[in-house]
Amino acid sequence: MDGALAVEVRRERGYAVVTLAGELDIISVAGLREELFALAASGRPLVADLDGVTFLDSAGLSVLVGAARRADAHGGSFRVVCARPRTRKLLALTGLDRGLALARTVEEAVAGLAASGRPPG
Repeated sequence: MDGALAVEVRRERGYAVVTLAGELDIISVAGLREELFALAASGRPLVADLDGVTFLDSAGLSVLVGAARRADAHGGSFRVVCARPRTRKLLALTGLDRGLALARTVEEAVAGLAASGRPPG
């Protein structure tokens, strides 16, 4: 991969999953921000799968926080899938692991949507 960010949006019954692969940085966030914020503003639960992300900087972190805030403001929910130790460590070091709902798998994230009182279906 050349560092570009690949974004795949999959709409399921009652929620959407955004799968990211590549570098989530200041260069790649503009288009992603629009996509995530629009999905988050729908009020439907949203899952961002970061397992394919190879690099994450402060601009990428900012987009995730913004999407979570937008989802909350519109009565939705936002979960981040992240099993990569380096990414989880970055989220812990920045304190974002306390502000973002994290899961290790998409299945765990979807189950968390149901547990949050905002069921995916």
